This record gives sequence, structure tokens and C-alpha cells, in this order.
Amino acid sequence: MNAVVERVEVVLPGKVEPEGLRLRQSPVPVPGQGQVVVAMEATGVSFAEQQMRRGRYYDQPPFPFVPGYDLVGTVTAAGPGVTPGLVGTRVAALTKTGGWASHVLLDAADVVPVPEGVGAAEAETAVVNGITAWQMLHRKARVGAGRTILVHGANGGVGTMLVQLARSAGVKVIGTASARHHEALRQQGVIPVDYRTEDVPARVRELAPGGVDAVFDHVGGRSVIDSWGLLAPGGTLVSYGSAATRDDSGSKQWPVLKILGRVWAWNALPNGRHAYFYNVWGGRAFGKDRFRARLRTDLGQVFEAMRRGDITARIAAQLPLSRAAEAMRLAESGTVSGKVVLTP
Repeated sequence: MNAVVERVEVVLPGKVEPEGLRLRQSPVPVPGQGQVVVAMEATGVSFAEQQMRRGRYYDQPPFPFVPGYDLVGTVTAAGPGVTPGLVGTRVAALTKTGGWASHVLLDAADVVPVPEGVGAAEAETAVVNGITAWQMLHRKARVGAGRTILVHGANGGVGTMLVQLARSAGVKVIGTASARHHEALRQQGVIPVDYRTEDVPARVRELAPGGVDAVFDHVGGRSVIDSWGLLAPGGTLVSYGSAATRDDSGSKQWPVLKILGRVWAWNALPNGRHAYFYNVWGGRAFGKDRFRARLRTDLGQVFEAMRRGDITARIAAQLPLSRAAEAMRLAESGTVSGKVVLTP
């Protein structure tokens, strides 16, 4: 008799410390029309989960739910209407929630094949982080060779991808990080700035007296105002988070709304500079099919860059789902470089 396979998932029951995460077992889902079941091989701990456990992610679902913003795994079952050849294929997917589980039910149209030669954990570091970095750099800022950019949190998940993609495109990079990460950044050709001990705006003005061509700011708060002031004529600010407000109380929407208000006001100024608030899901406003096509194209570009060696996976640690609390603590510690990855 065949053993019954159970789905194991991590549940976020409410506003809890990492140790409050719970493991739960349930039957493996059965795919319906146009759906597939993916056996997770790697999923990640991102800033989104850190905000969600505090109830601070601006559009998170009601508690309890299974977190997990993205995943990589193998298709084990397909429902009616799905190409049979998809079963057995390693794929990646953006999920926003639900990725911290051994088996995940997805629409087949939402999965992107992972090319041969790219491992599951490697690919995981390049899903939400890679898509975010690629689209901000090439679709929003459109920065090319010979230009100069400022990347806040250059040692983080998205920052690491931004740095590598920018350097491979011939872009000069100034990156903020704590001192422990500076040597690694220098080895990648980045000019590091210590956000803890240095006056970041003053130091960046020394390094780029005429301003920088783009700033990528995940910090929010006062930082996004300083970032706007560091732009050269015609430069672009891309704000994509509000890390400075992670531990705040009150409305979780207000920090984002304040940034959106500033973006609108800045873009109304006749100075040739531009500002965006980037959200990886924003493209859905233009249609689900278009969003999926762009995701597939851009993630494909990221995976190809990884295969060429333009991007090296930065894996801070790999831990099983049963140690999700430890993984969360590690990701929140600020001591690691790259992505904390969870495995089954």
C-alpha cells in the first residue's frame, strides 16, 4: 500500500514573534481546471514576511494564513486543460502568500520554467528579488552603461540582485550597507557607504557631485526624501518599500500612502526628474495576461543572467520548514548577506 503524502505548511496565526509560527499538516491539494500542484524545493524569507508577522504589510490577508512570497519546485500533478508535459518540470512562481508549504496549488499560467543548470535554491534567490531588481533597473529607471546609481541596502536580497545586474550592464554603483559587508561589496565593484556611521547624503554628494542617475530606496520615511534630493537632472527615484516603518504601530497603509503622495507631487515638478513607487504586482492593473507575459519574460532574463554567471546566487542560509522561526530571526538580524532559503 502506498504511503499517504501529507502537505506540511507553516501558519502565521497572528501578530507573533517568530517562535509563534505553527506547523500544520493537511492533505495534498488536488489540481482543478488549469491548475498544477508544485512540490516545493525552495522558498524564501523576504522583508514581506517580516512585515506580515507584525501585521504591517499593507495588503496582507487576514490572519491566520500561510506566508511565503515565492517558491521554486517541481510540478507533480496537473488538472484538466494543462499541458501534460508540465508534470516533472521545475518551475518558479510568485505567490505573495502560501509558499511556505511542502505542496502548493497554483494556476498553471502563473508558473515559469526554471532552465537546466540552475538549482532550486539558486533560482529561489532570483524570483521575487530578481524580478524586482530587473524591472526597477530596466523598466523603470532604464539606466545604461556609464551611469551612476545609489542602491540602499546593497547587501540585501533585492540589493544584491540590483548590484549584480547593474554592474553587468556597465553601471557604476554606490551602495549603502553596514561596515561588515563593505569588503564583499568592494569585490563586486561597488563603492560602499556605511549608513550607520556616515552622513549618507553628504557622502553620496562627495562621490557624485552632479547627482546620481537613479536611486533605489526600500527604506522609506526620511530616506526617500533624501534620495530624491540626490538625483541628477533627468534622474529617477524608485521607491519600493518602507523598511524604516517596520516596527511602527498604527496604520500599515499610511507609510505607503505618504510615499505615493510624494511621488505624485515630485512628478508634477518641471525639473525633468522622475519618481516611482514600485510594486511587483502593480502590472496586474493592465491585465492578468499581460502581467503574466511580462513576468515570464523578465524572470527568463534573470535566469539567463544567472546561467551566464552575471548573477551569482547569494544564499545566506538554508533551513527546513520546521525551522521557519529560526530562519525568520536570521533574516531579521541584519547580519546576513543574501537570501535565507527554506526547504521542505
